[in-house]
Amino acid sequence: MPPLWAGGLLTCAFVAGVIGCSTGVRSATPAAPASKTLTGQAALGDWTTDAPGVRRLVTPAEMPATYDTKSTDNGPKVVPRPDGAVLKAPPGFEVQQVMTGLNNPRSIITAPNGDLFISESQANQIRVIRDANNDGKPETVQVYAKDLTLPFGMAFYPPGPDPEFLYVGNTNCVIRFPYRSGDLQARGASEMIVPDIPGFGRLRGGGHWTRDLQFSADGKKLWVSVGSLTNVGESAQEARRASILQYDPLGGSYKLYASGIRNPVGLALNPVNQQLWTSVNERDELGDHLVPDYITSVKEGGFYGWPWYYIGPNQDPRFPGKRPDLRDKVIVPDVLLQSHSASLEMTFYTGNQFPKGYRNDAFAAEHGSWNKARRTGYKIIRVPFRNGKATGEYEDFVTGFVTPDGNVWGRPVGVTVAKDGALIFTDDAANSVWRVSYRGK
Repeated sequence: MPPLWAGGLLTCAFVAGVIGCSTGVRSATPAAPASKTLTGQAALGDWTTDAPGVRRLVTPAEMPATYDTKSTDNGPKVVPRPDGAVLKAPPGFEVQQVMTGLNNPRSIITAPNGDLFISESQANQIRVIRDANNDGKPETVQVYAKDLTLPFGMAFYPPGPDPEFLYVGNTNCVIRFPYRSGDLQARGASEMIVPDIPGFGRLRGGGHWTRDLQFSADGKKLWVSVGSLTNVGESAQEARRASILQYDPLGGSYKLYASGIRNPVGLALNPVNQQLWTSVNERDELGDHLVPDYITSVKEGGFYGWPWYYIGPNQDPRFPGKRPDLRDKVIVPDVLLQSHSASLEMTFYTGNQFPKGYRNDAFAAEHGSWNKARRTGYKIIRVPFRNGKATGEYEDFVTGFVTPDGNVWGRPVGVTVAKDGALIFTDDAANSVWRVSYRGK
């Protein structure tokens, strides 16, 4: 069996049937200077142009015409980690495989005491990991709750150092468990909060099934992300889908917060101005470079185009002439990403371990998609901010999951900031958790 991290130190412990591992290699890959921003056609590259520090700026003006290329069914072949394969990060950063052997790890959040909560969606459970020494070697691994229904997003309530509940976004409802700091298992039965999340995802004929959760800073609003049932559709089954829904913490005071967002997988709160942001999978089957995925602030009452328009007043050719009343209301997202990157979870960096320039920037997990001739995604990206506003660019941060022949051995999903300031992300192809820490140059 090849080492889990070729050329690095490997330490493993078997805890509760899961292999906990710590492997590390200091990155030696030089980061591109901040001024090296790929634009135009160069920004629409693939995994062969990925490298830590490379920046891209994708703009609406540079989008190609629909069907500029054929739509391609090119799903990734997931392979075991090849001998010698290492992840690359900017100089001074170290990437460790904290744990492997998990069961479809997806969303991840950090409890105020530092515990990591992971939704293992296909296993219908939530697992908690405790790394008390912040060394990438978890001392405790425990199933917190099971018998759930495709759980994904999680949020502690009330926001702050002493939450009393853990909220969980099942595909069909929002529930909560009573919580006290340090709990490794749910201390009581779940309580139903929102029983009628529209659509049942994979349980009833497909559709985007992930439900992320985010509380407002004052704890008075609970936002729930709901992806569309279809790639593009306008049937009654799409009601309240492709949307972000708003409730109070007890599931009342419902309102449609924002709409026309095809699949808002990840939600996060901007720490500078407390504004809601989302990471979005856009539609497929219009060509290799359409439609750009995106990361954006979310305006209350805002409309983002799906299914009739995309990235402003660009009409989807599958709905010619429809809904002209909405054409000039479509909001252009803040940050456009390469099409078919499959942008999933996002978080803002609020730690103190990374260099100062990273503070309050966003990070997102790019899972990679099927609808492109050449691989795009399969990495962690950084989204630079200035004074609480995105610059419009994004930067490769962790790369290396694609093999030279175009197969993949890892697919990032969830991302969070550890209590000590490291960046933690999940990977549902290698069933692993990874830790990115800054050691200095």
